[in-house]
Amino acid sequence: MAEASIETRGLTRLFKDNRAVDGLDLTIAEGELFGLIGPDGAGKTTTLRLLAGLLAISAGEARVAGHDLRKEAEAIKPHIGYMAQEFSLYAELTVAENLQFFSEIYAVDPTQILEKSERLLAFAGLNEFKQRRAEHLSGGMKKKLALACTLIHDPQILLLDEPTTGVDPVSRREFWEILTELNLGGTTIVVSTPYMDEADRCARVGLMYQGRMVFCDTPMAIREQLPGDVVELHTQDWRAARGVVASLPGVLQVQTYGESLHLIVDSAEQRLPQLVCALEDHNIPYRSLRAAPPRMEEAFISLIHQLQAHGES
Repeated sequence: MAEASIETRGLTRLFKDNRAVDGLDLTIAEGELFGLIGPDGAGKTTTLRLLAGLLAISAGEARVAGHDLRKEAEAIKPHIGYMAQEFSLYAELTVAENLQFFSEIYAVDPTQILEKSERLLAFAGLNEFKQRRAEHLSGGMKKKLALACTLIHDPQILLLDEPTTGVDPVSRREFWEILTELNLGGTTIVVSTPYMDEADRCARVGLMYQGRMVFCDTPMAIREQLPGDVVELHTQDWRAARGVVASLPGVLQVQTYGESLHLIVDSAEQRLPQLVCALEDHNIPYRSLRAAPPRMEEAFISLIHQLQAHGES
């Protein structure tokens, strides 16, 4: 088994009376691609900032790249690249000038800056834009430039906080192609994301809720946490359909996706005929009704519903 790149035990961060991170136990192996998911306020950003040495630990302990975060927070910084949700590019500087600036911030050997910058520009697909000011880049190109600036000092660990939020699907895919290539090269990556298709790309995923890590496993194991089968119902009158199907026997949960409903049922084979009868009895037309493979998104929403129900009971 690979050595631990990141290891925490009881890691806690308090903001007055709020336990933003509450007793986090986590081990991430060298070269692992690890995803953090959870609702807003779950503690994902605080966790990444703690691991980056940007926040003091309130309780517990953590080691990153072999260094004790309590005693050696500064010592870890040459080994990590941290990309915040709003990475601070300098809008008036060109792409090349931003890379030069961050090279100096990270104390990169001046004799290597040009070669590293050219390599990262090619890697990120920004070569033809290196003389363009950052303020004139598209959202996707800004994210790739931010990543290039984060990589300029060759960190062995990347900590990325929702790096693709707000960019178009094509740019998201291109960004993840870069991350995958980095990971295949041995870089340890910890990335928080609101997109479940991105979480599905990770080797393991940790679900945070109210500051705690409530579930941590492979994407496949998380999908298997669904309490039943998935049935997709596509209908224009989804509100009326929801009112009809939600109370039927065997329907455990109803999740809304645009004009479609995803039903979690105890048995798709058993419940599909009953769903057809109920919709026809209420004169609700539908385009399709079928069993579907479980996705990370359904599993995530189901787990959050279960946690919320447990908290209210």
